[in-house]
Amino acid sequence: MLKLGYKASAEQFGPNELLRFAVFAEQQGFDSVFISDHFQPWRHTGGHAPFAFAWIGALGARTSRIAIGTSVLTPSFRYHPAIVAQAFGTLSVMFPGRVILGVGTGESLNEVPATGMKWPEPRERLARLREAVKLIRLLWSEERVTFEGEFYRTQKATIYDRSDDMPPIYIAGAGPMISKYAGQVADGFICTSGKPPELYRDTLLPNVAAGLQAAGRSADAIERMIEMKVSFDLDPRRALEDTRFWAALALSAEDKMSVEDPLEMERLADALPVERAAKRWIVSADPEEHVKRIRPYVELGFRHLVFHAPGPDQESFIRLYAERVLPRLREEFS
Repeated sequence: MLKLGYKASAEQFGPNELLRFAVFAEQQGFDSVFISDHFQPWRHTGGHAPFAFAWIGALGARTSRIAIGTSVLTPSFRYHPAIVAQAFGTLSVMFPGRVILGVGTGESLNEVPATGMKWPEPRERLARLREAVKLIRLLWSEERVTFEGEFYRTQKATIYDRSDDMPPIYIAGAGPMISKYAGQVADGFICTSGKPPELYRDTLLPNVAAGLQAAGRSADAIERMIEMKVSFDLDPRRALEDTRFWAALALSAEDKMSVEDPLEMERLADALPVERAAKRWIVSADPEEHVKRIRPYVELGFRHLVFHAPGPDQESFIRLYAERVLPRLREEFS
């Protein structure tokens, strides 16, 4: 079954405004709401960074049906994995069957300013994530956990508030190693749209499949979720201009890898022309064009699509997309 979600843009809107949008998304028929856990946003001017744990609790209390998750949270630098296990254990008790823990290896923009640490190389970041996920699951499944890892330790630790059905863990990835790891251990795989098609076709999804095979898991043991970057407005020029706030997404990985200051990220992003800022987005005023350009992702095997809109009028986007695009997607692919 196709699942259609809404991405709550924590980097763009304050927590109360964001909460209103997410509640409206449930009312309009979206199946899920995901939020990224950022300590700092992509840009300083007009940026926001609400605390995802608290915000998910507020959204759960205001809604009754939608799945709620992070896409993504880093459980290996600002937070000790035991704190993440405790937080999501509590959320699982409060909102049973509705909470998803999405995790990733992190970005220096979020972790360095809060800790003053030296940002490690990708190999260490993946090793920390592996160990963090292992420890979180131990804390969810056992009592009195004494853990001696390379990066993390616990001593007779117990998570007292947790449900019998703990949240699934989704792992976000943009490269072969972490995609294979997700296939081996995760309940879901997360990536984002708008990159070269061969990345999904030849690298990410084949490595997820290789991980599943290596772990002896079935092909449908993992949910394949993708965050779809879409700009939809009845005015085509407005749809294009709306992407400017998120121009940082169009920067190369090399351009932004070690940028730890939102002011510097903003400077780099604002130097881009709007046509490049829009490169990662499906930009159109035509619902059929959106369906056409979403279709290849569904055909590749993504069955949980979480829509991220860049514009300031999120309620208009939610209403229009729910009326004009979501029914077409459900009719064609469900």
